[in-house]
Amino acid sequence: MRIGIVCPYSWDVPGGVQFHIRDLAEYFVRLGHEVSVLAPADDDTPLPPYVVSAGRAVPVPYNGSVARLNFGFLSAARVRRWLHDGAFDVIHIHEPTAPSLGLLACWAAQGPIVATFHTSNPRSRAMIAAYAILQAALEKISARIAVSEYARRTLVEHLGGDAVVIPNGVDVDFFARAEPRPEWQGGTIGFVGRIDEPRKGLPVLMRALPKILAARPGARLLVAGRGDEEEAVESLPAELRSRVEFLGMVSDEDKARFLRSVDLYVAPNTGGESFGIILVEAMSAGAPVLASDLDAFAQVLDQGEAGELFANEDADALAEAAVRLLGDPDRREELSRRGSAHVRRFDWSTVGADILSVYETVTAGAAAVAADEGPGSGGGLRARLGLARD
Repeated sequence: MRIGIVCPYSWDVPGGVQFHIRDLAEYFVRLGHEVSVLAPADDDTPLPPYVVSAGRAVPVPYNGSVARLNFGFLSAARVRRWLHDGAFDVIHIHEPTAPSLGLLACWAAQGPIVATFHTSNPRSRAMIAAYAILQAALEKISARIAVSEYARRTLVEHLGGDAVVIPNGVDVDFFARAEPRPEWQGGTIGFVGRIDEPRKGLPVLMRALPKILAARPGARLLVAGRGDEEEAVESLPAELRSRVEFLGMVSDEDKARFLRSVDLYVAPNTGGESFGIILVEAMSAGAPVLASDLDAFAQVLDQGEAGELFANEDADALAEAAVRLLGDPDRREELSRRGSAHVRRFDWSTVGADILSVYETVTAGAAAVAADEGPGSGGGLRARLGLARD
């Protein structure tokens, strides 16, 4: 199968959507499919052989963060050329409502289109206001996927129609077989995320840290991610700052070793999360997980069975839970065991097969639609799938 995948966000700025697309593309390549990914990227960015650059992206505030997107006449021309050259059997667009390549591809593409919605934002005035512009593009979509029930709910409430829920995937064994690093072991709390993006929750963890360190004098916080390290610790008493170690950006291999090493992984994110891929990666590595009780996180952690939850933005609740878990190796071992079993449902062997099944459904149905309804009509296929807008 010839598969075209559209990434809305800049390939050279790591993020959950980019990682998902990368791993999905590589999964299909291993199965023998022909895959091409169109993504924004700076000219000097080294790209995998399956990625085609659509040019440099620009930073735009989006979904409580700053996304690097690509839009405009030049981008539209590159999208059309990529579609023409690719002659794809199916186009898979991620975040088709973002003002980026996905929306441009929706407008330009012909044939079966699958769209994945990653965003969970129940109060998106921008999405409601943009509905009239998006409607023509969205009606071309043959099947819709949401990465979680909360992303599906955002889609239903703002745009109508429905979607099948297929979660983000992870290579579970890649994390499970990583070798721990001794210098990252021994009373360590782990955090992975952009340091200077408040919704990732590092300020909440920093507020909790003095109570944690007072109760567990041997504990340390290890932080992996880019951002202003001095600003991150400025709220801490000076004598505690040496107990925080910043590792900067880490490779995929080192992230796996990091998660295999820490005694406790903390995800203090405050909102804007539709899934929580880092939780899946941490469980894959066997790390006991403590996370804020966002709806999406609760779902990923099996409502607290595969990892513990604390009240969102409550630094005291975070500190209390962390102190208790750091002092209870049996409970941490129980969470590790439960997480390792629960996470198998997110492995690419399951997730990739589910996505491929959607592709096969829409491509098989396209010929029938053409015969039943004539060229250019996708209504019959959408009705049979029960996935697209009424």
